[in-house]
Amino acid sequence: MGDNILIMHGGGPTAVINASLYGAIKQAKKYKNIEHIYAAKNGTGGLLREELIELEQVPDEKLKLLLQTPGSAIGTSRDQLEQEEYDRMTEILQKHNIKYVLMNGGNGTMDTCGKLYKTCQSKGLDIKVMGIPKTMDNDIAITDHSPGFGSAARYLAQSVKEVCADVKGLPIHVVVIEASGRNAGWITAASAMAADRNGEGPDLIYLPERPFDEDKYIEDIKKLLEKKSGIVVVASEGLKNAKGEPIVEPIFKVGRATYFGDVSAHLANLVIKKLGYKARSEKPGLLGRASIPLQSAVDREEAELAGKMACEAVMNGEAGKMVAFRRVSTKPYQMEPFLVDIDEVMMYERTVPDEFINEAGNGVTEAFKEWCRPLLGGDLPDMISFN
Repeated sequence: MGDNILIMHGGGPTAVINASLYGAIKQAKKYKNIEHIYAAKNGTGGLLREELIELEQVPDEKLKLLLQTPGSAIGTSRDQLEQEEYDRMTEILQKHNIKYVLMNGGNGTMDTCGKLYKTCQSKGLDIKVMGIPKTMDNDIAITDHSPGFGSAARYLAQSVKEVCADVKGLPIHVVVIEASGRNAGWITAASAMAADRNGEGPDLIYLPERPFDEDKYIEDIKKLLEKKSGIVVVASEGLKNAKGEPIVEPIFKVGRATYFGDVSAHLANLVIKKLGYKARSEKPGLLGRASIPLQSAVDREEAELAGKMACEAVMNGEAGKMVAFRRVSTKPYQMEPFLVDIDEVMMYERTVPDEFINEAGNGVTEAFKEWCRPLLGGDLPDMISFN
């Protein structure tokens, strides 16, 4: 009987999470000692229920569809786990002769990955556990960026560019677009790329890294209205005031998952109430992480590489680590993958650094644009205006 490998997804999907799955499966198929390539159906809960999907017989032409499929093709979850569940997992892994485990996810999943690895170690089990980074929020520590971010960044930059063209053509209101990202404003910041090279960009960008002042926001809008009649604002869903409280009360909270109130609607309503000017809100939400037409090619290739390298690493005896990216150069863009100890990334949230945020706290710097540009996977389409 050969050894088996297990792949699990955790947390919110991205436009390229399945590309990492593809890279891992493709690599695992190369090893003769691997009998079964299992996936846990719907994450850790699926493993605990012993709901395993067999993937080794899936033909290559079907597997390739993973590269253009959003969401999670094997299902994911946000399960809250206690030590007894980690103990149970190790029993299930032994029962199914699973010697290698690849966990694909963000901060919470890397925490789970580290705890499962330590549980295996404490029991003297030779089970290799490895993390594959995934988060559209780009908030995993150590790595230059995470698979999932580039596509979410491209989606928002393109969408904001289109809204800016719309508002320029009919400049009669303030439009507030809400971007994803709890405590890290990477996606919100990426909206600045709308103005890169050719096109209109947002007038104001508010990141959660800076305390949000409603009076200052209204002042920013007021000043802009003296010069132009159509304004585009991009705001993070996680904006907080000087006391660290969300500017709109969260609708619902369970564990680490917060369902934020409607920040964009709140900010649009403030303009209407305080300035008597027409305003509207837009909230892409899940669309921002599920768009295949706006998937970044760089993001897809790096996601696949992360899955491949994680598989390769466990087969070479590595464990208790995560695949990360180091930027060698920006012009031309060159990146190299490396392994980092899981302890260094477990639940450390990486936020946007000061040098990427402008002094006024309502925009980003050129340094951010330079860093972000190659991750979008090519220029956004040019536009034209005679207005």
